[in-house]
Amino acid sequence: MQRMQETGRLNAGEARLRHLLLRGLAGDEPAYHAFLQELSAHLRAFLRKRLARLPDEVEDLVQESLLAVHNQRHTYDPGQPLTAWVHAIAKYKLVDLLRRRAKRDLLSDPLDEEFGFATAGDTEAADAQRDLTKLLAHLPERQRLPIVHMKLEGLSVAEAAKLTGMSESAVKVGVHRGLKALAAMIRGGA
Repeated sequence: MQRMQETGRLNAGEARLRHLLLRGLAGDEPAYHAFLQELSAHLRAFLRKRLARLPDEVEDLVQESLLAVHNQRHTYDPGQPLTAWVHAIAKYKLVDLLRRRAKRDLLSDPLDEEFGFATAGDTEAADAQRDLTKLLAHLPERQRLPIVHMKLEGLSVAEAAKLTGMSESAVKVGVHRGLKALAAMIRGGA
């Protein structure tokens, strides 16, 4: 019974957002403004779950997602669920954020290394991280992302599946094949 009530609320929320967007697309500015306001709350909740370890990034990602929704509003197909379309946009923005962060982390050397404060163990760990990042860059996204999310970030299969937009079985296969490919690269001296 409660599941039906939750589904009803979800459908009501979906229907309201869709109605506001369609009115906004037809030129109703107050409806479009209301759509963006309600969508921002929806996106905030959606992204908070996915960025539990990076809470400071949520607001920026909400704004980036809203801007992308605004810029791509003409591509929305009214015959399709609105939240699926919005979540796809938000997921792409999330993946972009994670890529930017990974790239920035690769480019920034710790201050300790510059001044010689790092121990041999710290330097070896940093070297291993750089090597792993280089190896991961050779993997296709369907293998790399599940490995990063599950093995490096410690997410569950379900969380990695939601984050990547892949099925749980595809995430498991991606991890298996990716680890196998990494082992082959390491054996081959890549």
